[in-house]
Amino acid sequence: MKLYSWNVNGLRSARKKGFDQYLAQSDADMFCLQETKLQVEQLEMLDASYHPFFHDAEKKGYSGTAVLSKTEPLCVTYGIGHSLDGEGRTVTCEYPDFFVVCCYTPNSQRDLARLDLRLEWDDAFRKYVSELDKRKPVLICGDLNVAHQPIDIKNPKSNERNAGYTQEERDSFSLLLACGFVDSFRFLHPDAKDQYSWWSFRPGAREHNIGWRIDYWLVSDRYKGHIKESYIAMNVFGSDHAPIILILD
Repeated sequence: MKLYSWNVNGLRSARKKGFDQYLAQSDADMFCLQETKLQVEQLEMLDASYHPFFHDAEKKGYSGTAVLSKTEPLCVTYGIGHSLDGEGRTVTCEYPDFFVVCCYTPNSQRDLARLDLRLEWDDAFRKYVSELDKRKPVLICGDLNVAHQPIDIKNPKSNERNAGYTQEERDSFSLLLACGFVDSFRFLHPDAKDQYSWWSFRPGAREHNIGWRIDYWLVSDRYKGHIKESYIAMNVFGSDHAPIILILD
């Protein structure tokens, strides 16, 4: 089973840059999206072999998540019961053997203006997925807006109080993992360096691989034996993020 996740930084923009072709060639069983930045009525027809489930933000042109699934889920849930659900930040699909939660975690923003709200969201999200995990294994994917360890960011020292690499955010992510989840990429590649999923738009950042790994596939610990591969498609363009791929047996 091939599962893809990609922060497309605007689906309409990504489609002009080859998203539809990439989706077709991926032959993904499921393709999860973050930052769709549209209302579903603005969406032109996607690949008909996928069942589309979109959670749009109330604010137009902002945030948004989606799941494209070749297998129709048993149930689909939008939101986690938090005040930020209006920003379209999660889609949960239930299947016979597991849940898939597509998530776009709030950014703490410049000067950490939203850090407290972000940490409140983290608490609510952690409780939400922990409850799901009591029922069956959970696969969590998306732009989780945190580089967990120094190995996950090009310049850790100079970014220590920047959004996405504060100690508070990193500790919060550790708490999520401690609830019974594994970072599938680090599970298979514990020492892999210079593997990033996001680069700023500053000139030369992507060309020189000055990046952050902030996109993840997390897997319930008891399901980690099914992980066959987890990697970042760093050579795929069309967004400031790269797609991340999880292969399960």
